[in-house]
Amino acid sequence: MLLFCPHCSNILTVSAMETGRNRLECRTCPYEHPIDRTIYSRRNFVRQEREDVFGGPGAWDNAQKTKVQCPSDDCNGDEAAFFQVQIRSADEPMTSFYKCMSCGHRWREN
Repeated sequence: MLLFCPHCSNILTVSAMETGRNRLECRTCPYEHPIDRTIYSRRNFVRQEREDVFGGPGAWDNAQKTKVQCPSDDCNGDEAAFFQVQIRSADEPMTSFYKCMSCGHRWREN
């Protein structure tokens, strides 16, 4: 958790006092705040599905289809919808995302 100085708005750093306790101090002005209790904050973020990131729930509706074996052990499907995205630097190959048309299993390949 980041805390900022109420006087100059710079970030506060943790340092030790002579008493052995810690304090928050500003490095640009004389502001100090002794720490007398545990300071923390917690946020729980809702994880988004890949479909939401790559085009919403209809992302696979108009995707191209190809003949490829599904890697799922429970499926014998041989057709999958796919699309390619450049998620790394330009000198790396595109990443292909697949969705099996039989079982709905999703996977990706470099």
